[in-house]
Amino acid sequence: MPDKLIIRNMTRPEVDILIEWAANEGWNPGLHDAETFWATDSEAFIAAEYNGKLIGGGAITAYQDEFGFMGFFIVQPEYRGRGLGNTLWHARRDRLLARLRPDASIGLDGVFAMQNYYAKGGFVFSHRDIRFRAEIPDYYEAVVNDEAEIIPLASVPFDQIQTYDRTCFPAPRTAFLKAWLNQPDALALGCRREETLTGFGVVRRCREGCKIGPLFADENQTARTLYKHLAVFAKGGPLYLDVPENNPAAIELAHHHEMIEVFGCARMYLGPSPMLAHERIFGVTTFELG
Repeated sequence: MPDKLIIRNMTRPEVDILIEWAANEGWNPGLHDAETFWATDSEAFIAAEYNGKLIGGGAITAYQDEFGFMGFFIVQPEYRGRGLGNTLWHARRDRLLARLRPDASIGLDGVFAMQNYYAKGGFVFSHRDIRFRAEIPDYYEAVVNDEAEIIPLASVPFDQIQTYDRTCFPAPRTAFLKAWLNQPDALALGCRREETLTGFGVVRRCREGCKIGPLFADENQTARTLYKHLAVFAKGGPLYLDVPENNPAAIELAHHHEMIEVFGCARMYLGPSPMLAHERIFGVTTFELG
């Protein structure tokens, strides 16, 4: 029989396989990423099936019809170099375009080695998102010189959280936020000054250590205060933060906490670059869903 490549939607168990592949690639997924990502958009996960075998996949998350994000693009090593990944990638892009309104943009965080490839697919470079790592000692305590009130994010009305998030993300993402902020093995905190939400962050356990994401704040002092309280959750292990290079204060925060650069991606957009409060984005939420 001739070779046959089928592009189709993934089943929920296949998303677990995709997460395992991501772990094998060194992407260090969160312990509950599969559940939270599936709850966000179960139609987002696309499979490449070759001669009846799952050999690749990726996500094409649609936030309503206003913004899309491509991530989790993986083809098993033994099937690379045959054009199968190229077929999968273009099929995903075209499927996502069909899910969005004509003027919507699509974002991705691609490894630097693939930047030229994504550019051929219409994506334009915006900035680098750099992954930093710090080792948080067992004795770490959140000592801060700040009068801000740090509170569990669950105590903040959801509409306030969503309003703040909307300044840092191109579209409403209600389903994602509800799943992300309430996932197990995670801590979500807000910062409040004079009864006003001035930032929030989430830290979650991953295959190795913990990751903060997002980390949104009005200014550097609030970001530092949130970082210190979130870092307590990671005591005794590594802590990762994905920092957008187009916010110099975010880079300064990473350096201030003696974090080391370990990885990076190129943030690229197909269509207009979203108008965001970049000065508030100290840590992106995920490389997989934006």
